[in-house]
Amino acid sequence: VGHTGSIRKGATELGVSHTVVSRHLRALEAWAGAKLLERGPRGARLTVEGQQVFAASETAFAALATAFETVAPRGAPTSLRVWAMPGLAGRWLGPRLAEIERLLPGLDVSIRATETAPDFAAHEADLFIGYGPDDELPAEAELLVTPRMFPVASPLWLARNGRPASLQALARQSLIHERDHAQWRRWLKVAGIEPTAPLSGPKLWTASLGLDAAAAHQGIALATQLSVAREIEEGQLVELFDTDISIGSYYLLTGPERKNKSPVLAFSAWLRDQLACDEAGLPAAGAA
Repeated sequence: VGHTGSIRKGATELGVSHTVVSRHLRALEAWAGAKLLERGPRGARLTVEGQQVFAASETAFAALATAFETVAPRGAPTSLRVWAMPGLAGRWLGPRLAEIERLLPGLDVSIRATETAPDFAAHEADLFIGYGPDDELPAEAELLVTPRMFPVASPLWLARNGRPASLQALARQSLIHERDHAQWRRWLKVAGIEPTAPLSGPKLWTASLGLDAAAAHQGIALATQLSVAREIEEGQLVELFDTDISIGSYYLLTGPERKNKSPVLAFSAWLRDQLACDEAGLPAAGAA
């Protein structure tokens, strides 16, 4: 409840009903003799006493997790939990699952597509692969690769609508956006283009959905070599213009308690090598 700010959301995280959580909270408050939560229409807020208990429980659960990891057979982790940007998770990591399993035999590997970084203190994940403008990366982030970004469309869409004659003409198209126009605006600014009219086009929330729409002949989307190499090779998408523009980087965040574990080290090293080689269009080290 402290993590989510809601009894109902906290219950969902735990896989139990909110009435069960409410009952336990009331029992805990009665036992402690102090009010731990302020309940209201917008959720539940920790009181000062609640914050003290919450901080202590975080430390205690972290110590328990470490202890159980120590007493596991040979002290070895049994899983690797990776959270990653949806486009990278689905289009780049997904097709490499067999390779990851060979890299980490015997481990339960899970990949979650999300734009939100995990709460490492709550042991939600071991690693997070994020993306953002270089001047907005988290202080503790490790930069992985700064991919070139370029517009793509399907051959059928180009046959129906014609290929834009210039970048200025491109800005007048109905473009495919993520949650807002910010990414296209940044890209056009780096390209030296100031649109003469407001940008237009549908918003599909994630890059992966936008690229799916472009492959389905719905318009022009922004892509990277990491996200559309297969579609370009198979002729489903075509790169427009000869540009060399980057507007952000992929970065890696690692849970402090897991960063020195062998699966995390092995996966991180593999990730760096693969991303760098794929972005450069080179075979990865050790590839057949």
